[in-house]
Amino acid sequence: MADTDTAPGAQRFIPPQADTLDELRAAATGCRGCELYRDATQTVFGRGDASARVVFVGEQPGDMEDQKGLPFVGPAGRLLRKAVDDAGLDPGHIYLTNAVKHFRFELRGKRRIHQTPDRVHITACRPWLVAEFAQLAPEVIVVLGATAAKALLGPTFRVTRQRGELLPWPAAAQHPEDFHQVPVDNAGHAADAPPAQLLATIHPSAVLRADNQDVAYDGLVADLTVVSRALTGRPGR
Repeated sequence: MADTDTAPGAQRFIPPQADTLDELRAAATGCRGCELYRDATQTVFGRGDASARVVFVGEQPGDMEDQKGLPFVGPAGRLLRKAVDDAGLDPGHIYLTNAVKHFRFELRGKRRIHQTPDRVHITACRPWLVAEFAQLAPEVIVVLGATAAKALLGPTFRVTRQRGELLPWPAAAQHPEDFHQVPVDNAGHAADAPPAQLLATIHPSAVLRADNQDVAYDGLVADLTVVSRALTGRPGR
């Protein structure tokens, strides 16, 4: 689409005084940072507690997420929840979000077929991701798939090359300075974000598309088991 070249970006829609995830979520409902809002049912913001130990970043909401307004509630989300359990992660300590907050699709008859977000969508929506991270202090960030990796780590990062490898956060980010500070009170004071780690793996939707789903699923669980072992205070298995 031609107008994606001039997407204004999400920054103008983020309240400068927002100091909670709930405030950001409310503001995101009015985002017009790129053209995806026109056809999507609604903005799909992240969900989970601000004190979550693990933050999962996926690509974008799918058809079911777009309808329900929640991330990871479709088939890929169900598979991810199973993988989280099998890896020994506590689902109560997880925050789920996406690099792009609106569903991009192509209409075929009555079906809405997923389309991968373009670079311009990732760039336009990135301020929401930065704003979310300003309210979070995870011990591990899990990047699910190529789109999320591009949003946080830059266009040259390849999940296939470095999946399952723990990287330093925010040092591994394309723009580490965006993630160095977290707020400490309502008066605008900030502090250095606690050191964390990042791990990239495949998106659960890739497991569903795989020729051998069992092998792909086992690989996802193996990567998430690395996360489980990396959490502060967790003994190795």
